[in-house]
Amino acid sequence: MGIGVAIGVIAFRKITEAQANIGPDGLNRAVGRLADGFHDFADAVRAGMREREGDLRSALGINEPDAGAR
Repeated sequence: MGIGVAIGVIAFRKITEAQANIGPDGLNRAVGRLADGFHDFADAVRAGMREREGDLRSALGINEPDAGAR
């Protein structure tokens, strides 16, 4: 019986949490977290691309382009 009560309490908390996230403020927070995640991922991809480009240029003996040429 104790396990059933514990499962009921956990289920109630999850449902309450889901209802709080459905409201406008919860939706704004969720979208903000998602946008931040995409931004962080894009930054990581760009950093990896720059690093890999530097590795390839070094391996091929190509000089770095001038900053004004970009």
